[in-house]
Amino acid sequence: MMILAEITGSLGSIGYGLAAIGPGVGIGIIFGNGVQAIARQPEAYGVIRQNMILGFALAEALALIGFVAPFVFGA
Repeated sequence: MMILAEITGSLGSIGYGLAAIGPGVGIGIIFGNGVQAIARQPEAYGVIRQNMILGFALAEALALIGFVAPFVFGA
């Protein structure tokens, strides 16, 4: 006799959880390297901070797309 596991709940939430891994790692790398760059060259703080915020916004946009996509394409 074969027993199959039943998946209950929303698969979209599992998809979002997997989609949030990449941007989470990317944001950690962005800010980690940004802090190192500021420590090495403090006079370039403004430019480094601006680039960190831009990179953060782009990486966070990927997480939001991963959140919306299962709802848009799933139904």
